[in-house]
Amino acid sequence: MKLLIKILIESFRQAVGSLRDNKLRTFLSLLGITIGIFCIIMVKSAVDSLQANIVEGFSKLGSDVIYLDKMPWNEDPGQNYWKYARRPNPSFDDFQAIQRRSKLSEKAAFAVFTGGRTIKYRNSNVSNAFIMGTTQEYPDIQNLQIAEGRNYTTTEFATGSNKVILGYNVYTELFNGINGIGREVQLFGQKYQVIGYLKSEGDDPFNFINFDEVIWLNYNSLKKYINVSDQSNIGKMLMVKALPGVNIDDLKGEVTSITRAHRRLKPLEKDNFSLNELSMLTQVLDSVFGVLNLAGFIIGIFALIVGMVSVANIMFVSVKERTSLIGIKKAIGAKRYVILLEFLLEAIVLCIIGGLVGLVLVFISLKAVSALSSFKMSLSFANMLVGIGASVIVGIIAGIIPASQASKMDPVEAIRM
Repeated sequence: MKLLIKILIESFRQAVGSLRDNKLRTFLSLLGITIGIFCIIMVKSAVDSLQANIVEGFSKLGSDVIYLDKMPWNEDPGQNYWKYARRPNPSFDDFQAIQRRSKLSEKAAFAVFTGGRTIKYRNSNVSNAFIMGTTQEYPDIQNLQIAEGRNYTTTEFATGSNKVILGYNVYTELFNGINGIGREVQLFGQKYQVIGYLKSEGDDPFNFINFDEVIWLNYNSLKKYINVSDQSNIGKMLMVKALPGVNIDDLKGEVTSITRAHRRLKPLEKDNFSLNELSMLTQVLDSVFGVLNLAGFIIGIFALIVGMVSVANIMFVSVKERTSLIGIKKAIGAKRYVILLEFLLEAIVLCIIGGLVGLVLVFISLKAVSALSSFKMSLSFANMLVGIGASVIVGIIAGIIPASQASKMDPVEAIRM
């Protein structure tokens, strides 16, 4: 063990000596290693960060929630559109059937979405905010949080009273610094009382429903002014949240039987609906992330090959310059494996230095991107280990032939050179 540590220290000294004595040559040789590690780890970190942000965005929608829809989320809608186009949209009647008969769900909710409308307050107005009408259970499933004011009461949901809760951006733009809680606004040509506004969600690019831009009504109020029938083209969402401890597959089985019975499907008829969960979207995205990682690996591997050849060249030169020293070491009893390890470890140390420089550049680049955008990027410990591991492998491949050549030298011949 002591001998191995001694060889490692000597190899490190030799590697540093090569850097010090041949700065330009070593720099150019390690440039390929640095670029290769940078390409591989930068792409891998970017993809991992992208995946983490998307999964975090999905998690806000609930990992224990299933969504009843006409199309499955894990198929290409462009290729299979006509296969599912004739299916009915989820309806309020479906929601009531599930709410009434389900034993495995904690809550079910129904929501409809329609395009931008204009909301007015005196001389101020906001255009193109989307309108959402929901049942009472929706804010609990989606974890909507009121910044100021209050939520709808059970009576307001039941009667469809003209009350409205605004998204943060809509509220601040409409009232421009004044307190708008309790004030009346114009929507659909009707008067609505503002009872609250939602907390800001910020500039998260992976916030899949931007509630900062919403005009949120209760479902019974919205349906008085918007056609929410099955024939309408507005967006509809029916979601069912599992009870704590209930397996999501068991809930899907129960909701399937309830929906089939409610829609009067015969035993041999196929389902005319799909039950989706967020894990289906992440599975689809996994293949995309795999392609991106592969692209980064291919780009980086070519740079690493160039760097590997350069490091091998350094090692051949190093062996040539230290031939007499190798002969002396072998003449006084140094074993072949000692010489082999000395040069092999020197090549590995050189590659690790190049890899560390690449990792530092990756870290700086990721921090710069995070600072200049709302996209959070980070260099994980696992990716750092991948970078170091790749550097070690390149060092072994680059150094094995020169090291083997040095270990096989005849001591007498080597001393004469």
